[in-house]
Amino acid sequence: MLFGRSKNLVGLDIGSSAIKLVELKESKGSFSLVKAGIEPLSSEAIVDGAIMDASLVVDTISKLNSSLGVKNINYGTSVSGHSVIVKKISLPAMSPEELAESIQWEAEQYIPFDINDVNLDYVLLDRTGEGDTMDVLLVAVKKDKINDYTSVISQTGKTPMLVDVDAFALQNAFEANYEIEPDRVVALANVGASVTNVNILQGGSTIFWRDISIGGNQFTDAVQRELHLPREQAESLKKGEPTGEYTLQSILPILNSVSEDVATELGKTLDFFAATSNTERVGKLYIAGGTARVYNIDHVLRDKFGFEVEILNPFKNVTYNESEFNPEWIADVGPSMAVAVGLAIRKLGD
Repeated sequence: MLFGRSKNLVGLDIGSSAIKLVELKESKGSFSLVKAGIEPLSSEAIVDGAIMDASLVVDTISKLNSSLGVKNINYGTSVSGHSVIVKKISLPAMSPEELAESIQWEAEQYIPFDINDVNLDYVLLDRTGEGDTMDVLLVAVKKDKINDYTSVISQTGKTPMLVDVDAFALQNAFEANYEIEPDRVVALANVGASVTNVNILQGGSTIFWRDISIGGNQFTDAVQRELHLPREQAESLKKGEPTGEYTLQSILPILNSVSEDVATELGKTLDFFAATSNTERVGKLYIAGGTARVYNIDHVLRDKFGFEVEILNPFKNVTYNESEFNPEWIADVGPSMAVAVGLAIRKLGD
């Protein structure tokens, strides 16, 4: 199920450089943190969103489950990349029953894959044109991709209850932690290791989404290339941690140069949105993902776009016991956990 919501799910974000896990407890509309953890994943395990070494992914999830003592068996995960198609389509107004019967035929016109090879889901957004038409959000994901991601969860003894899309899980995390201004247009960017998920919202509604192929690996590669360092040292340096003879100031030009590249690619997406949309321009950008912790990236993006850029905190409105979770650790890993938090908020049937 792509759009779906169960009680008290464990959110599992299977990323290309790390696996992130979050479990929340909801009470009277607010959330408290039950479990949270992150486990690094070898760069060979997942390439371009495709699981290449399932056994390694299974071992990493199992290690995370064991170290955190996760008892809940119900898990939600998410996907992104080339195997995921998200489109807003306009259809003649019809009843929910008629839509359910005709959606597969309608979808065939918009999905570049064999319709029998995808899992299809949809949600009615709104009606326009005085009831003559209606907007539908259509999502299709290749079945083999869903099977790959749910299989690694099943092999750890857990039950995959839903599969979401990264950009929409990010939106969940944002809406649970930030006030929604009815008419303001904001962009959410989850900058992962290899892919950046972009979701542009007006009020509480998604109006544009796109995945772009750029992320934290570009920073690591640049530091490695320029300084001839092992990958582990390059990873530490890009986060602003002094390593050996190198200080933050000595590598700042390298980081800023790659941040400019990220800004350029992100700018192309924002420009395309502005050129094809009749809404207000984006007024603020929230960045999440592990790459949001790269030193100075938010300032480079702010200078590039000329509007406010903020690092998204998915635990902003989430309470937690400081004897169980170190506030410094929460602050450090927070941006990386945004998708996992968004998944942990999901409930089947809502």
